[in-house]
Amino acid sequence: MIKVLVSGYLGRMGTQVVKAVTESADMQIVAGFDLNAAAGSVTFNGEDIAPAFSDLQQAIDSTRPDVMVDFTAPTAVEANLRVALPNAVDCVVGTTGLTRETLEGLGLLAPQGTCLFYAPNFTTGAVLMMHFAKIAARFFPDAEVIEFHHNGKADSPSGTAINTALSIAEQRSKTKLGSSSPGKETELAGREGARGASVEGIPVHSIRSDGYVAHQEVLFGSPGQTLTIRHDSIDRSSYMPGVLLAIRSVGDCTGLIVGLENLMSI
Repeated sequence: MIKVLVSGYLGRMGTQVVKAVTESADMQIVAGFDLNAAAGSVTFNGEDIAPAFSDLQQAIDSTRPDVMVDFTAPTAVEANLRVALPNAVDCVVGTTGLTRETLEGLGLLAPQGTCLFYAPNFTTGAVLMMHFAKIAARFFPDAEVIEFHHNGKADSPSGTAINTALSIAEQRSKTKLGSSSPGKETELAGREGARGASVEGIPVHSIRSDGYVAHQEVLFGSPGQTLTIRHDSIDRSSYMPGVLLAIRSVGDCTGLIVGLENLMSI
């Protein structure tokens, strides 16, 4: 039985993790951590299932979890990892906003046999979207990314959009396929930003509005044709198969691993 601590268990994603883990026969919630947690318990379907803590070190000392799942905020996740990793707790992180340099530094805190697993997106469809985009980038000179999220998302662009753009740029550098599309030099004075943020030369546009969960389009173009690759998360439950896969996998891993594709064999 895999013992799981959910960091940010009161949040939108945290409540989904509690549900998914509780309904899985091979793992259990042993603790919930949230800075807003009052003395009491993590509940599911009206029943107390695990103690709740507002101090992460206390939660780890009291329950000795195998894995911590963190869906908190970019301003909080680094501090959480600095507590969990030195305590030899494998970490599954879905909180975006961490740079590769920061992740690599945090990975050094993990003792041998302890894993820091980070994924910019835990939906299997989004991972496949990024995989297909990486293939398409070899054949289309023009590419743009548009991502749509709810108003509560704390970072723009999303981690998925940034990683998609970086993978497209990497393929361009290998194939020497340069973009022919106009860039920021075409923006009108006083209207800067019209071409979006530039991530290694790839325009990325972030939409924030009520009514969305998580959606992304990657648009490719070449003379006489276009290709659009789109993924839609209709509900936050779409993240849970990827989260459960990571929880089951990190015990066999060590060090820093970035990306759900590393566990999907694609």
